[in-house]
Parts: sequence; structure tokens; C-alpha cells
Amino acid sequence: MGETGNKRQEESPAIRVSGLVKIYKLYDKPKDRMKEAFGFGRKQVHKLHYALNGVNLEIRKGETVGIIGTNGSGKSTILKIITGVLSPTSGEVHVEGRISALLELGAGFNMEYNGIENVYLNGTMMGFSEKEIDKKLPKILEFADIGDYVYQPVKTYSSGMFVRLAFAVAINIEPEILIVDEALSVGDVFFQAKCYHKFEEFKKMGKTIVFVSHDLGSISKYCDRVFLLNKGELLGEGSPKEMIDAYKRVLVGQYELPGHPEERGLLGDEELQEAARKASGVNPDVLEYGTRQALIEEYYITDDRGVRTTAIIKGSEFTVHMRVRFTDHVPAPIFAFSFKNVTGTEITGTNSMIEKAYLDSAEPGQVKDITFTQSMSLQGGEYLISLGVTGYDGDTFEVYHRLYDAVNITVVSDKNTVGFYDMDSVVRVTAAE
Repeated sequence: MGETGNKRQEESPAIRVSGLVKIYKLYDKPKDRMKEAFGFGRKQVHKLHYALNGVNLEIRKGETVGIIGTNGSGKSTILKIITGVLSPTSGEVHVEGRISALLELGAGFNMEYNGIENVYLNGTMMGFSEKEIDKKLPKILEFADIGDYVYQPVKTYSSGMFVRLAFAVAINIEPEILIVDEALSVGDVFFQAKCYHKFEEFKKMGKTIVFVSHDLGSISKYCDRVFLLNKGELLGEGSPKEMIDAYKRVLVGQYELPGHPEERGLLGDEELQEAARKASGVNPDVLEYGTRQALIEEYYITDDRGVRTTAIIKGSEFTVHMRVRFTDHVPAPIFAFSFKNVTGTEITGTNSMIEKAYLDSAEPGQVKDITFTQSMSLQGGEYLISLGVTGYDGDTFEVYHRLYDAVNITVVSDKNTVGFYDMDSVVRVTAAE
């Protein structure tokens, strides 16, 4: 009996959410809220907004789970309900284990207190005695690494110092469940690396981690399982690759609900246009120049499914698309694209002449669709794509139309090697004879 009971205890989830609903009343004008509160008029003046609508999910002990979705999908709302910051309209939440949460920057901090006073304040709220916090203080201060600023009021802190101290407190109070919202994106790259190293330690210790992030690379690398939310509803759960792929389809309104192939339009017309614009990654301030004897009229990226996107999974196939209209005779147009990293270093690129793909002339009024298809070997991160139509008029090199930093693209990777690209090495270790 005892053994069976222990087994059930081990198998019970760290977090179980059942039928979770969170409804907000939205008013067109502030005075409408007052009128309704005091019972003036019989007409209902509010609209109901479902931040969460019947969400069910389970998170097992020792899992690292990500929650992804567009803005307004309910990601932060569900974290706040799990941690007790918000109350649900209906539904149940069961949590087994001590939770430490890093939700909004500085949540739970008193702005007038200094850093050390806030450490003791937060520790006391978590149920620790002053002596227990005394023991934890050196590790907290070492991790935060903000120097003498710990003796200054936190209202004087930069956002980076704020998140350093908040995260240092959150991970050093021996939580069984760590919940992190987007706050990590505030710290610098070195601090983020430090935090993710701590994630790895937590995973090895069997801790449960739940985090919301727009950083698809981190979701892919650290998560065992991912939940996809949209407009307050749970669309699916699965491996990071499966859910990131589904998320990209949600962005352009092409996600099909299970069993309902006709329900392709998760977004309204205006929302769909806006989502498609964002999904295209087009730079509104693109730098362009050239003789304009040829014009790049349209350009975008598609993934290995043919879906327009700006998120490409490393190792998968993707295509760069250009549509070019010619306004004059061009004897031998050359179509090109190149990749830069965010610091402006040109990494790679090619063109139709190098690839020996198109060596004909073009005439006024002609329109050409050009595609470059290849496997993504770049390391995970953010990149900018430049496009161009050039050529030679006799011995003179001409730029007909060039677009610098035209499209942003995110490479999603769970394995980054050294340098700009992955050699995709096959490694074998065998016993010496």
C-alpha cells in the first residue's frame, strides 16, 4: 500500500490546470465602468474578453516546459494564475511543490527599499526565516553581481540590475518549480547565458521549469515539451519543433484546428493582414538604391512547408523569393541575396551568375519570379537578408535595384557550434586497437 502510494505521488503532476477560464470586462469609456458599477441604466455596456477559455494542461515533475503564442494569447495570464497573482473566473489549478516566480520586472519588490531589504522581504514572503535568508544571501548577491547597488533603493536601478536581483532571489530560494516570464530578455547576453546555465543545473536536479518566451531558439533548446496558445485557447502541445512549426502557421492564419479543416481563419481580416506583414519580416526602413531599370517589387521567405515565415529551423530547407519587374532592356541581369548578422558582418550569399542559373537578357515590361532554395546551416540567431538585381552593360557593372537589410530572419536551433555556420559533423569515438 505504502509503495503504491509513493509511486502515485511520484507520477502526480507538478502542475495541473483544468477548465481554466479568465474573463475581463472591457469598456469603451471609463465612465461606462462607473455607470455599470452604480447601476445606472439597464443596458450592458461592457464586452467580455476571454483571456483564457477552457484551458487544460498538465506539467510533469522535472519537465522544462515552454508556453508560446502571439501577443494576447494568454501566456502571461496563465502563469499569473498558476502562481496565485491572479484568480481565475472558473476552473481549477493544482500545484505540488514550492513555486518561485519571475513574472513582471520587480513584482514583489518595494521600490523604496534597497536591494538587501528586498531580498529579505521576498524571502519572508516565501516562508523563510531571517536566519535561513542569512545563509542564502551570499549566493544571491554573488549571482546578481550588482556590487554596491544592493545598498541603494531599487527605484534607482536600471532594468538590467532589477532583473539580475529578481532572478537571483528567485533561483536561490530552493524552489521545486521555477516559473519565468519574458523578464529574462532584459538582461545582457552574459547574464542570460548565466541564467540558462542555471536552467541546466535545475534540470539535472529534477526541478520543474515553466517559461514563456518569444525566443524560439531558447524554447527549442531547453524545453522538453511546448504548449501553444492563441486567443486564450490551447491549440496544441508537443515537441518544440512541432509547436514552433504550428506557431509559424498561426502567424499567417494557416493553422487548422484538429478535426476542423474548414477553420483556417484564426485571425480576423485586419489581424491577418497585420500578422502576415509581421510574419514577412519586411524592414519598413529598408535602404534602397539603383538605376531602377529593374525593380524588386516583392520579396519574402518560405519554410520547407512553403509557408511564409521569418523563423527557419536550422537544418531545414528554406526559400528566398523575389519578384522583379524590368522597366528597360537589361542585357544580362544578375539576381542576388546575402546574409548579415545583426552587427553588420556579411556572412554568406550567392547570385544567379555564380549558380549559372540565368544568363539571358530581359526586356521592358517583363516580370520574373526568382527563388533561391537551400538548407539552413547558420547558427541560431537573428539575421538580415539583402537583395539585389545587378549586371554588366559591356564592361560596366550596374546596380539596377538593391535592397539592404530588407528582411529579418530568425534561425531556430537547439545546437549551436562555433562560428557562423554548422559543419554538420558526424562524430565517432571508438576504442583504439
